[in-house]
Amino acid sequence: MTDNERLLDFIEQGKTYAEIANIFNCTERTITRRVARIKNIKDEDIANDITKAKEKQKYNDIFRLERKSFRDGARVENSVLEYSKELVSVFKNYKLPAFVISKKTVVNDKSSGVIHITDAHLNELVDLSINKYDFKIASKRFKKLANEAKIEFKARGIKNVLIAMTGDLMNSDRRIEELLAQATNRSKATFLSVSILEQFILDLAQDFNISVASVIGNESRVGKDVSWDECLASDNYDYTIFNILKLIFRKSNVIFFDGHSVEQMVEVCGQNILLIHGNQLQSNAMEQSIQKIKGKYTSRNIQIDFVLSGHLHSCRIGETFARGGSVVGANAYSDIGLQLESRASQNLHIFYANGNRNSIKIDLQNVNDIEGYNVEKELEAYNAKSLVKTKKKIIVNRII
Repeated sequence: MTDNERLLDFIEQGKTYAEIANIFNCTERTITRRVARIKNIKDEDIANDITKAKEKQKYNDIFRLERKSFRDGARVENSVLEYSKELVSVFKNYKLPAFVISKKTVVNDKSSGVIHITDAHLNELVDLSINKYDFKIASKRFKKLANEAKIEFKARGIKNVLIAMTGDLMNSDRRIEELLAQATNRSKATFLSVSILEQFILDLAQDFNISVASVIGNESRVGKDVSWDECLASDNYDYTIFNILKLIFRKSNVIFFDGHSVEQMVEVCGQNILLIHGNQLQSNAMEQSIQKIKGKYTSRNIQIDFVLSGHLHSCRIGETFARGGSVVGANAYSDIGLQLESRASQNLHIFYANGNRNSIKIDLQNVNDIEGYNVEKELEAYNAKSLVKTKKKIIVNRII
């Protein structure tokens, strides 16, 4: 045993520094200094051990984050791959309606119609006492919108109609595990959404020259975060649906306008209309937000005459803008979370070459008397199933 070890052993036995000094035949001050040196060495060793432990933990955390990042990236890539595979499979197995569009002569090009489609959330299920919604009800509401548009536009002698879609055609969950598990159902939901919109376009194309423009919404994004970059923003179900429709109608006289996924400008009767989803606007200062956007384009020598947006599921028609409601209407979030009263609606607009414009809200809430577009029964069991299946739930409240 070394002297230092003997010294520590005597201290643990409870001996005083004076007693230990007598044993070692030295002064008490010498023992005090020796103990201090031993303590400093121990503290340094402990500090070194702590530093090494921290460094080890740091490397472990970095490695864990790198592995997590790789796993998340791999899961996203796999989920998108599976979604694409299932989407191709669905389109192979189920036929979309065949279309025949007769050529029409433009009688009056001094006015044009615009059908504003926003916040359809076609794969959402709502079962509230004040509102019901699934694919069947969505098809009825789109059919009613087409019927109302025909009445309004024919009365004005309109032949040219723009279908302006401002996002959130479908809902999307951003949880990777759910995305993997629900790839098949989401593919079928995409197919159904395309089918309903195709029939809607076909219905209108029998009476009007149809053009289609589209921007993406925030709820229909595939990724977790909202992005304004064109490349990242287009990773969106709205973008997918628009391009599938464009492919379907490639041999028809229906025109699809390409443009930026987030902001797109379309000229109608000499008036420049800007399409945005609306999540970049301040809901409590709509006029000011619209003016800021118009100012941005003015600095580029582009005049914006009217802005179409959605996002808030609440119709609001102003002098230089119109915010559309939603096809879905009230849901649990708007009814309970936000305490808002909401109805299903969409807007129609008529633009004139002299600069005038008229806007009207079309109420789509009640469609019991409407025969909707065809919905494939084989595809009804999507993520949210259907309203009929939810009726099987039994809830018993007991007071004990």
